[in-house]
Amino acid sequence: MNTPFDIQQLWNLPTTEFMDLAKQLCVFQASNNPVYKQWIKLSNQSISELETLDAIPFLPISFFKNQDVFIGEKPNTLFESSGTSQDVVSKHWVVDTKIYEASFFNCFEHFYGKPSKYCIIGLLPSYLERQHSSLVYMVDKLIQASGHPQSGFYLNEFEKLNEVLKQLEANKVNTWFMGVSFGLIDFSTAFPQQLKYATVIETGGMKGRKEELTKEALHALLKNNLGVNTIHSEYGMTELLSQAYSLGNGVFECPSWMQVLIRDTEDALTYVNDGKTGGINVIDLANINSCSFIATQDLGKKNPNNSFEVLGRFDNSDIRGCNLMVL
Repeated sequence: MNTPFDIQQLWNLPTTEFMDLAKQLCVFQASNNPVYKQWIKLSNQSISELETLDAIPFLPISFFKNQDVFIGEKPNTLFESSGTSQDVVSKHWVVDTKIYEASFFNCFEHFYGKPSKYCIIGLLPSYLERQHSSLVYMVDKLIQASGHPQSGFYLNEFEKLNEVLKQLEANKVNTWFMGVSFGLIDFSTAFPQQLKYATVIETGGMKGRKEELTKEALHALLKNNLGVNTIHSEYGMTELLSQAYSLGNGVFECPSWMQVLIRDTEDALTYVNDGKTGGINVIDLANINSCSFIATQDLGKKNPNNSFEVLGRFDNSDIRGCNLMVL
């Protein structure tokens, strides 16, 4: 099926062109995605006048738990959200994994440069223990692109990881070290150290594993244990193909093909001003063969420069890693 625009346009998209592509994509998905089309009809919304982003209908993220949200023939690739055996998990059917790869590679290069500049380490035990994780897929591809012999996943091999980090520090190797929160807490408590050449990125992941911490408390603990000045964060979810990153202080920035809006918690069709807390709606133009307009169950606020903060979540939220937690 022909898409409304060349996907390559997205990776260096001028801000002035975002609205036009979002409008084209909304019309395309409303015509070709049965779930999104039905939602627009049932919620009595219209796409006849799309002059601003807040006129676009956003699909509640819960639909990914009980509907197959995709365009065209049923895809072969399935990503699933984390959860216990009793949870109903979100399912994201991905038509073209090459688009996902292009999205996370371009995003990585925007924030960090080429993966080949780093030794890339993944401390993602809860994700490696199950199948169909979009996060594991992403980090695995980044590890391959890194090409460093010590890049890799470390499941529960804390002693081995400690030795690897010591070697990397001794050799002054820049390291991109991503982990779920509880894994980073456990490792850094068992092996506290001073990392001068590592960037530490947490991707949430406290749910059901330990007493939950505020983001501030988590970052303070990790900074103290690992000897770094800042902790970076990743904001992504199973239902999307793009990620936002915080390079410190819990303030997230999006790549050029992704934006967030903040909706009123009492009225999902209205939006609040910058600096006000509300529900996070995400526009991910890379999610072209699914739904690019998703109303998440996260609470946050937007800043005037289009950066945003994640302040917590509605009950029963399922964002990847639940990043983060309750204030």
